[in-house]
Amino acid sequence: MTQVDLNLLNALDVLLAEGSVTAAAERLHLSIPATSRTLDRIRRAMGDPILVRAGRGLVPTPRALAIQTRLHELIEEARALMEAGRGLDLAALERTFTLRANDVFVSVLPGPLLERMRSSAPGVRLRFMAEGDEDLGPLREGRVDLDIGSIDYGGPEVRSGPLYRERLVGMMAGAHHLAAGEMTLERLVSVPHVAVSRRGRSRGALDAALDEHGLERTVAAVVPSYTSAAHIVLTSELIGLFPERYARQVAVTGGARIFPVGLELPLVQVSQAWHVRHDNDPAHQWLRSQVVQVFGAADMP
Repeated sequence: MTQVDLNLLNALDVLLAEGSVTAAAERLHLSIPATSRTLDRIRRAMGDPILVRAGRGLVPTPRALAIQTRLHELIEEARALMEAGRGLDLAALERTFTLRANDVFVSVLPGPLLERMRSSAPGVRLRFMAEGDEDLGPLREGRVDLDIGSIDYGGPEVRSGPLYRERLVGMMAGAHHLAAGEMTLERLVSVPHVAVSRRGRSRGALDAALDEHGLERTVAAVVPSYTSAAHIVLTSELIGLFPERYARQVAVTGGARIFPVGLELPLVQVSQAWHVRHDNDPAHQWLRSQVVQVFGAADMP
């Protein structure tokens, strides 16, 4: 009977998730040469190249793609089996969690979250992945442990929990010529705007609300992230719409002025989502509780 090296399976799981020997080495806490040798052993054991060169990166072979999801499920089941029946020892916990979040959350979440973890679980590391296609795939495949944002997908494989509801506010440079005085709808549409959309859309909830008042704004720029929009606002006469927590942080650090837009705009529901296989994972449960506590903290920016 062929013996199975479970360490190779774990390394294979990480290599397929990262698509990079360098990134996999970091997650596995190995040197790059040692990880390359591990990949060679995996190739010999499976009789397949597993990862092949494509430009400057590596892509999985058809066989690797066929086993990737089941392999990750097996690794998670093995971890759960080892941890069953014993309490979670945070001081001894060695684990890397991958969180998917947009630039707003990456700008306000890591600091408070890492500060909470530093004393109780120093062996825990966080990796933040930028938003792309917000779907179940990365959760199912194990490339993402926790998704934070406006969750618009669901199904029997997904669990989610609300964090808070966010209102949108206007923001301009502190030296903007409209900074003095009350912001009216007429003043709001009198200057050009910057809009935020990863899909390049210039219209949103604000435009629909303005339509009801017979008003229209001029969108001079559409950018994919709030951080780039904030830079534009702080260095120009453009104004924009931002989540309030993030806007307040920019007001403190960058001297921006925030203001209510004077319209009934829908609140943004912010939640966290995870794959069902993590439901009873003590370490993952602890991570989710930390995120809840950070977003509920009174001193959250």
